[in-house]
Amino acid sequence: MPITVVSAGVKSILDIPATLERLETLSVPVLGYGTDRFPSFWLTDSGFELDWTVPDAAAVADVMAARDALGQQAGILVANPLPVEEQLDPAVHDRALTDALRMADEQGLTGKEVTPFLLLTIVELTGGESLAVNLKIAENNIRVAGEIALSWSGR
Repeated sequence: MPITVVSAGVKSILDIPATLERLETLSVPVLGYGTDRFPSFWLTDSGFELDWTVPDAAAVADVMAARDALGQQAGILVANPLPVEEQLDPAVHDRALTDALRMADEQGLTGKEVTPFLLLTIVELTGGESLAVNLKIAENNIRVAGEIALSWSGR
């Protein structure tokens, strides 16, 4: 059964162009929710443009219906950025990420050890600000997913 996922983008440490290319290769459409720019989790804009944008939940439901009508099985990724005023300050983000990556490297961390270390360290380096933004991301994604579900259920 196909799925629609609402996300604030990918982690800043990932190769965003490669991620978007892989999604395209897998026939997973990436819909910018009210944006034509791909978000990068704590930041509203990763600097990468999207091919598809939708204005609201009803438009996402329309895309879902078209996918089903065509017999497509691929998932849909709804790229849902935080409003600019709610994102982590880009300068704070960049500084904390650079420092956390350096610290992970100094400790020789690799693979699945890296992400939890980075998340915890960035929370510490931002004085908890990144955690507050994480909660806003969750709330925003839940709100949008709920709107999409309501629109879809009304069909």
